[in-house]
Amino acid sequence: MADAPELSLVIPCYNEQDNLRALIQAIREAVDPLQLPYEVVITDDCSRDKSWEILKELAAGDPRLRVQRFAFNCGESAASWAGLKAAQGKYLVTLDADLQNDPKDLPKFLEALKQYDCVCGTRVKARGEGDNFIRVASSRIANWVRNKLSGEQIADAGCTYRAFKRECIENLKFFKGMHRFLPTLFKIEGHSVTEIEVTNNPRFAGESHYGVWNRLFASFYDLLAVRWMKKRMFKYQVAERVN
Repeated sequence: MADAPELSLVIPCYNEQDNLRALIQAIREAVDPLQLPYEVVITDDCSRDKSWEILKELAAGDPRLRVQRFAFNCGESAASWAGLKAAQGKYLVTLDADLQNDPKDLPKFLEALKQYDCVCGTRVKARGEGDNFIRVASSRIANWVRNKLSGEQIADAGCTYRAFKRECIENLKFFKGMHRFLPTLFKIEGHSVTEIEVTNNPRFAGESHYGVWNRLFASFYDLLAVRWMKKRMFKYQVAERVN
């Protein structure tokens, strides 16, 4: 790990062929001036378009881009988790491949990481700039339900644009839908979490894979599981040991 990057950008990908070249270019323009060793880890969730061919082409021209492809479609949580497990950086950043998450916001995340273990992006003030009414309304409803049942006060739990220290994921166990609840899971483990305002760009190309069903109903059982975990998890700390 002597040559490990300081920063790992972890991105799940599904049918994003028209976004990938612009995404990598935007990342280079945002991160190169920071003069930090970094990598981009993209997991293709068995896309049905030409995403994988484009990823292989891009990776052949830049060793900082590391790509992997699932044998079959597994969903966003699995793609995110596989990327996090493959990442080598001290700091991990998760973002979407559709360029609605703007790489230009990365310096704000890194600055906040000086005080917190996890920094979550929130699009509450910027939702109208990049999303239609259905997406805005479904997101607000989903956030209200999640906070009500989980006892959290996270303004935008659906925003997967987050940065956190590697140790935040050391004790996590993977489950389907976990990407929606990472801030709560981190808090359960004792890590500090904060939110910062981020840009919410219109989707660069392609179609959204998520709607009301994905944002609320499909995650309901996961939400109940997280609520149970919050109530039943315990912590201990050994004060002394002999032999």
